[in-house]
Amino acid sequence: MALLEIIEHPKQLHRMTRPELTLLCEELRERIIGVVEETGGHLASSLGVIELTVALHSILNTPADKLVWDVGHQAYAHKLLTGRRDRFQTLRQYKGISGFPARHESIYDAFTVGHSSTAISAALGYALARDYRREDHNVVAVVGDGALTAGMAFEALNHAGHMGTRLTVVLNDNEMSIAPNVGALSEYLTRLRMDPTLNRTKEEIEQILGRIPAIGDSMLRATDRAKRLVKQLVVPGMLFEELGFTYIGPVDGHDVAILQKALREALRRRGPVLIHVITQKGKGHGPSEKNPVFYHGTAPAIATNGNHGAVSSYSRVFGDTLVKLAGEDEEIVAITAAMPDGTGLTRFKETFPNRFFDVGIAEQHAVTLAGGLAAGGLKPVVAIYSTFLQRAFDQVVHDVCLPNLPVVLAIDRAGLVGEDGPTHHGVFDLSYLRMIPNLPIMAPKDSKELAEMLELALQLDGCAALRYPRGEVHDSALKKLGVGESPEVEYGKAEVMSQGRDLTIIAIGSMVATALEVALRLTNQDLSVGVINARWVKPLDKTAILEAAHGTDLVITLEENVLAGGFGSAVLELLEAESMLGKVKFKRFGIGDDFVEHGENGILLEALGLDVDHLVEQIGAFARLDEKAIVS
Repeated sequence: MALLEIIEHPKQLHRMTRPELTLLCEELRERIIGVVEETGGHLASSLGVIELTVALHSILNTPADKLVWDVGHQAYAHKLLTGRRDRFQTLRQYKGISGFPARHESIYDAFTVGHSSTAISAALGYALARDYRREDHNVVAVVGDGALTAGMAFEALNHAGHMGTRLTVVLNDNEMSIAPNVGALSEYLTRLRMDPTLNRTKEEIEQILGRIPAIGDSMLRATDRAKRLVKQLVVPGMLFEELGFTYIGPVDGHDVAILQKALREALRRRGPVLIHVITQKGKGHGPSEKNPVFYHGTAPAIATNGNHGAVSSYSRVFGDTLVKLAGEDEEIVAITAAMPDGTGLTRFKETFPNRFFDVGIAEQHAVTLAGGLAAGGLKPVVAIYSTFLQRAFDQVVHDVCLPNLPVVLAIDRAGLVGEDGPTHHGVFDLSYLRMIPNLPIMAPKDSKELAEMLELALQLDGCAALRYPRGEVHDSALKKLGVGESPEVEYGKAEVMSQGRDLTIIAIGSMVATALEVALRLTNQDLSVGVINARWVKPLDKTAILEAAHGTDLVITLEENVLAGGFGSAVLELLEAESMLGKVKFKRFGIGDDFVEHGENGILLEALGLDVDHLVEQIGAFARLDEKAIVS
């Protein structure tokens, strides 16, 4: 029987021999590849840390010991070893296990994660809580080298070093060149640091010198100065040492025995320790090793064959349009926070390398950098996923909108994003941006509007936000619904697509195609239905909305955003300001006051009542209840 099949909890790894642990790593790798081929997921990251995961669980006493993963892309082996083996084939599926660590899912998931660079802060919190409660367990954070581009990670390192509490940070490094650069010297330094005998000898010598009258203290100070000078020249981890951490590494992240030794040495120490682990992303899977960027996150059925064709996505349309506009205007520059491929900026990067800035996982810096570039006379476009822009809210308010600088916020992955789940759904941006003065907000229904909105945003004197969904453009769906050439996008103007006597559906962005299909179905039920493509969340087209409110019995808003403070709220506020709420029935449709779980988008929309069938049923029922005024 395979080793993996008999593991019910990670403590079983404590009794395994090194050959057994090596075999277990092979079985984990095989199982992850097989399941991700069916479900999609973050393949390369998880394959790169299998040996590290096995080593951690073979040493730690989880869940008493706390193991905090950063982001969680790499936690598949962890899930398999912590009681979720039999459900692993439900990975990222609706009602299945999450693609990220989640506290509600397992006692072995110490912290719910999904965004980068949080693990050290969370782990430090765990460690300080342990100290306060006079407990005695280990706390380990696993972070990637990319996470250290974020200021939050360094804030946590600085605080941890200052506090001096017992904490282990494992730096999973799959890109830095430090190991080959220093070669044998780094291995020698690792052996020195990991050998407790040598560390004890050093401490004993310092104690003896300190007891020598008169010259002892001077010798210690001279020795310390010399040691620090040499360290600055040759020790790779000097930065971490200066932050108060003991540095161990770099060590081979694919050798379980070496990893176990490093972990034991780290856990033996009383203060903060950083273990620098070198891994290969996609280890053991040829396509992932060759193309770790693509295999960072994969769709189903491509994990082994590598057949990934191009699709006409909103990200691609955005990127192609920006390249075209930048070719006409040398002041246009582009910024991304470690997502050039995901945001469609790869072609811009290749075409205009001196006008492209990838700041790493540092969304706050990206937005304020854009403010500085704009103040300096350029036209920056910042492309960030909706869920990640949440991290830069203050910078949007204070450094872009308050001075009203000409910065374009290109907000990708707005709305539901499927299997990545609640940490990645971009369903809050309309709400958290709509409240900010000076910030116009647009959302296109198709590729033509996206291109026109981007061009218009770059022509404005101040800032602007443009939000669009993940995946394929809705052009073909709209064409099937009989939508022809739309009028050009104008500032603050909606597109009145049809007029109706009984009700009007006002939809924004990704929900326009849904609104049209709902209207068609309701028309077949003898209702006269109008549809407005709002285009603008701010400023609203007051004329179009008020004409619809005066001319129909029921106004419906439809959005792929939370209802609290979203597009429907904006329309409701307008109707209230115009004293229309007692004269027209009004109903908002969007996402309620709950985090949306993971699952395929179509399934999620159905569960939320935002699919065509549910909307036809609900809106039809409201339209026929003339005696009941519904305000929500």
